[in-house]
Amino acid sequence: MEEREDGGARGAPGRRARGELESDVLAALWAADRALTAGQVREALPGDLAYTTVLTILSRLHDKEMLVRRREGRGYAYEPVRDEASHTAQRMRSLLEGGSDREAVLARFVSELSEQDEHVLHQLLSGHDARAEDDHSGGRA
Repeated sequence: MEEREDGGARGAPGRRARGELESDVLAALWAADRALTAGQVREALPGDLAYTTVLTILSRLHDKEMLVRRREGRGYAYEPVRDEASHTAQRMRSLLEGGSDREAVLARFVSELSEQDEHVLHQLLSGHDARAEDDHSGGRA
């Protein structure tokens, strides 16, 4: 079996899906209340990943401008640029913008929402409409 850059073997039954390791690293950083070093991130992740694998993922996320880092000892401590909700919303926007039929994508998305999520979305849109009206009227009733 060939070794992958992340230390795993190609075709191995426990192989992670594309981007899963980056998502796991981001989740560990979001769960922390402070910046973490590569060693601390490694300890927070499931499994027995090599330190160099975690360091590679952190470097990639930093290069993608998803993490900021500051010098800590001989290495760095990392933290996310955005919180989890902002990150997810940005990914959703990016997917929506990449589709050829925006209306169809939105219609399908809304049709597959749970009743609770549909209610939350309706409340958010109603609040957005009210704020937009206030902006246009200068806040006057």
